[in-house]
Amino acid sequence: MKFRVDEITSVITEEIRQYRGQVDVAEVGTVLEVGDGIARVYGLSNAMASERVEFENGANGQVFNLEENSVGVVVLGDYLGIKEGDEVRRTGELLSVPVGEKMIGRVVDPLGRPIDGKGVIETPHRQPMEFKAPGIAERQPVNEPLQTGIKAIDSMIPIGRGQRELIIGDRKTGKTAIAIDTIINQKGGDVICVYVAVGQKESTVVSVVEKLRECGAMDYTIVVSASASDPAPLQYIAPYAGAALAEYFMYKQGRATLCIYDDLTKQAHAYRQLSLLLRRPPGREAYPGDVFYLHSRLLERSCKLREEYGVVPKDTPANSIDRSIVKKHPQGLGAPAEHRPDDDRGLYHRPHGKHKAETWLKTLSDKDKYQVHKFPDSGGSMTALPVIETMEGEVSAYIPTNVISITDGQIYLEPDLFFAGVRPAVNVGISVSRVGGNAQRKAMKKIAGSLRLDLASYRELEAFAQLGTELDATTQRQLDRGARMVELLKQPQYAPFPLADQVVSIFAGSKGYLDSLANNQVRAFETELLKHVSDEFPEIMDEIKTKGELSDEMTAKLSKLIENFKSRFVAKAGAKK
Repeated sequence: MKFRVDEITSVITEEIRQYRGQVDVAEVGTVLEVGDGIARVYGLSNAMASERVEFENGANGQVFNLEENSVGVVVLGDYLGIKEGDEVRRTGELLSVPVGEKMIGRVVDPLGRPIDGKGVIETPHRQPMEFKAPGIAERQPVNEPLQTGIKAIDSMIPIGRGQRELIIGDRKTGKTAIAIDTIINQKGGDVICVYVAVGQKESTVVSVVEKLRECGAMDYTIVVSASASDPAPLQYIAPYAGAALAEYFMYKQGRATLCIYDDLTKQAHAYRQLSLLLRRPPGREAYPGDVFYLHSRLLERSCKLREEYGVVPKDTPANSIDRSIVKKHPQGLGAPAEHRPDDDRGLYHRPHGKHKAETWLKTLSDKDKYQVHKFPDSGGSMTALPVIETMEGEVSAYIPTNVISITDGQIYLEPDLFFAGVRPAVNVGISVSRVGGNAQRKAMKKIAGSLRLDLASYRELEAFAQLGTELDATTQRQLDRGARMVELLKQPQYAPFPLADQVVSIFAGSKGYLDSLANNQVRAFETELLKHVSDEFPEIMDEIKTKGELSDEMTAKLSKLIENFKSRFVAKAGAKK
């Protein structure tokens, strides 16, 4: 074969002309050993804690330990496909999860991958799993209620938007039931719910999803599942993934969110497993010393963000008011020029409260053309309902006490009450909400102010009465009323009560209208009474629903109609006998 020099030259010249220097710079390490979901990697000297890394087989990992000659990486995927000598690449980014509107109604794993068989989730937004909790200046007091629909909780242990309220109790005492009922009760409202299932059986998660779908709650709910069959790393990161999903709506859209972690005991077990495999020094009950930080950095992310206001033209559409538009407006309005930064010549847009924004508005010469408006991405909230499982009612164990110290109160479910048929089995003596009446509707606060103390006293008297001691008339009346209030507060699962129904029901009990009834008549009385008030006196229900209050006039009206209804109810019950 004869080569032509000119042809070869032309080919080489063309190749040189088309060449573009592209250098792929990446820090690459090597797997030294792998097993039980843990890989020890050499060569990633600049790796950051919690950084995401990529293995040769496509699996993701998270940098966990930073050691002198290697890094410990937890494998978030199939570690069986990783072998000694495989390459590991740094990504330079923290572990994140896809977020956005497209996630609503879906069931995903802790990495945001769909596991419900409904196809790929396409969303351009991502949120880091680990995110710094807002500071004090970025928060506002918790004073807006989040209704659970459970009479015993809304009346005695109220939960506010932005609160961290612990649900604690033994296995099979109704912890998950309270969480699911709370989600169902948000139907028709503005709350986005995230349910995180950690270490549960897959069949349990499926039944929860089916119940939510049946009640129409999946329309505003995201389910994150790290089942008992999933590796410990996925169970460990699942709550952080759930918090990240909720934070998108809280920070970007200013919406109220509810995050349920069911349960954090399993997460602590997974964290202990990872820590021991990575040879971290064990402490009490073999947990590492930073197990408190495990839950505190998660739960501290829950809060009620402050509302921020700015000055905008009156004709600005509400859906187009954001910081970028306001800042770019050509008018030089807002703070006086001498008080404005050099780079800010647009409308006043600095984050301030309503009062301060109104004060700035008054300084404008043409203030009639402008108004103070809340930025729609401010004022969001994340309410956390972490679940902790106890053993034989031992609330003073290591993990329960850790989480109790972080949260703003706890709802304790007592096994003895549960097996006695009191459901929800809330022990009002131990349960508490540190937000208290600040997160309670005025109507409920008015009629249930002393209910918690009355029930706690009833439990003590009940124990005393079992000794066979002869009781005086006053004590007997207190016992009778307490027994009927306990019966009144019983509630079937998946049947949350609207606020108005709760107020009317508890009003009837606390005012003594049930005292003369037999215990087995209480439930029937409540059902018929609520139907009667709703059908014949809808104005009472409307006032409670719309205003959250119960005026003196409506109180007197409600008392009179309950008296009349009771007389008819008793007569009807007597006729049946």
